Amino acid sequence: MTDTSPRALSGITVLEVRSIGPGPLAGMLLADMGADVIRIDRPGVPTRGASDHIAPTHRGKRSVSIDLKTDDGRELLLEMVEHADVLIEGNRPGVMERIGLGPVDCHRRNPRLVYGRMTGWGQDGPLASAAGHDINYIALSGALEGMGADPSGPPVPAVSYVGDFAGGTMFLLFGILCAVRVAERTGVGQVVDAAMVDGVAALSAPYHGLLADGKWKLGRGRNVIDGGAPYYHVYECRDGQFVTIASAEPQFYALLRSCLGLTEPLWDAQHDEEQWAVQEQRLADIFRTRTRDEWCSILEGTDVCFAPVLSLADAPRHPHNVARETFVSVGDVIQPAPAPRLSRTPGAIGGPPPVAGLHTREVLGELGIGTDRVNNLISTGAVAIAEHPTAGQ
Repeated sequence: MTDTSPRALSGITVLEVRSIGPGPLAGMLLADMGADVIRIDRPGVPTRGASDHIAPTHRGKRSVSIDLKTDDGRELLLEMVEHADVLIEGNRPGVMERIGLGPVDCHRRNPRLVYGRMTGWGQDGPLASAAGHDINYIALSGALEGMGADPSGPPVPAVSYVGDFAGGTMFLLFGILCAVRVAERTGVGQVVDAAMVDGVAALSAPYHGLLADGKWKLGRGRNVIDGGAPYYHVYECRDGQFVTIASAEPQFYALLRSCLGLTEPLWDAQHDEEQWAVQEQRLADIFRTRTRDEWCSILEGTDVCFAPVLSLADAPRHPHNVARETFVSVGDVIQPAPAPRLSRTPGAIGGPPPVAGLHTREVLGELGIGTDRVNNLISTGAVAIAEHPTAGQ
């Protein structure tokens, strides 16, 4: 899956100031589509999360290790800004300004630069400077309150998919690509203020419409698609594994009844909420009579709207994912393939993830910085060189 042929974003240079969560995933997706993503690492700072040479979110990138606390390091990054199209940073508001690398500083050197800022709360507002994590941002946006099928229990966190990556990464990317298009037309860059609270709030637009129309109940497990309806639910199987059904439409519900032998009058009123608790218990009893694989042999591929609940380890082995090559192996690490799929300029993985500083000499050489200056920057600690290559190189 590694490739260097022209892709949709070939020719775009992105500087990704090292961060955690949504920023690295944004860089990965841009790199998959052909952007030259240069990760700016800080010398001597331990890796958070998966190791550099393992983490799929760093695949296809190059790494330059710069100490931005030094004058030489900051000047070097500004020189890189002069040749870049996009800069991504994920610090608290004001941090980049305090070290002389904020949007104003960078736009003085490159007016076309798109300056992408990824935070939880946003660049302003009463909470802007407060610490936080994914669960806090989705709580404030109104999304967390409705997560979980048990109305008597607390909301259930959705790992980091909703806040960090849906509300964060995807809206950061959307803003960056919008701003890049404007810069290409006008020659003028701008700041992208991507806040997870804002992004998750935007994702909730359909539910605000349903709520205003009286078609959405607040709370947990009180609506069709939040686990309240027995025909749109997760059930445990005999082997302790789980399956999902989503037989919401009448024709799909009728097929579910046929496949499971649900002939009693109890099942005639699909949307009678007073019967939902009884129906859910009956379905729970039925699904516990077979293993997950047995249910797959009966229901998978039908219009019941069915799928097994797979782990991260199991998903790459499912026949559908195998057929579509949804997962690939890079450096012996199983990971998602580039998405979405473009028919003319498909994405590809440009190489395995680098350790910090692997490409310092290479990138500085491309900027026209001579060997003597590079060696001087190394000797003063302004930059660092990787001590060992990436896995697979």
